[in-house]
Amino acid sequence: QVQLVESGGGLVQAGGSLRLSCAASGRAFSNYAIGWFRQAPGKEREFVARISWSGGRTDYADSVKGRFTISRDNAKHTVYLQMNSLKPEDTAVYYCAATGVALATTPRNYDYWGQGTQVTVSS
Repeated sequence: QVQLVESGGGLVQAGGSLRLSCAASGRAFSNYAIGWFRQAPGKEREFVARISWSGGRTDYADSVKGRFTISRDNAKHTVYLQMNSLKPEDTAVYYCAATGVALATTPRNYDYWGQGTQVTVSS
């Protein structure tokens, strides 16, 4: 069982930056790949980025590639999402999730979810 808690969301102007954190507790955190997803009002939850259990592989949605960076510190049981050059269309609730499935980018493949943190980007 893995418990996840996101933090770091807030209100920022377009072009600004935020860093989200996903703190994990429970057993064997380092065995799980971690993904970030987001969900805007009236839209489906979508994949943003993911990182392998070792941190050696990362993948990004095309919409955030070059602007967002995912990283992890297994010693601190924390995964980060650095978000730069934010746009109004990045506004959403951001969730982190854990999976034992390699290369997973769909929500149904993730077993554990945090409660989400709101990111609002004003124009």
